[in-house]
Amino acid sequence: MYSIIYITTSGILESKEIAKKLLEEKLAVCINIIPTIESIYLWKDTIEEDSESIIFVKTKTELVEKLIKRVESLHSYEIPCILEININKGSKNYLKWMENVLEEK
Repeated sequence: MYSIIYITTSGILESKEIAKKLLEEKLAVCINIIPTIESIYLWKDTIEEDSESIIFVKTKTELVEKLIKRVESLHSYEIPCILEININKGSKNYLKWMENVLEEK
């Protein structure tokens, strides 16, 4: 099984730092970064607005718990958004590539 992890960060620099660590530690095979998004959210009973960045992390489901803990240790937010999206189907060649890269760990 494979997963995509959706993570918001304070911006492109933090996204790149987290992405590189996850790749170096073979917790992910590929990470896509959306440099800027606008977020509106409730924080301590106040509506907040911020510019953020999004990273989509492609990994094996069995690595998700370790990946979440690692991101929490690297992240600047008190409570970072780290959400798992399960991959039910995909390109067989791409999934095989993911498997091969993460097996090298």
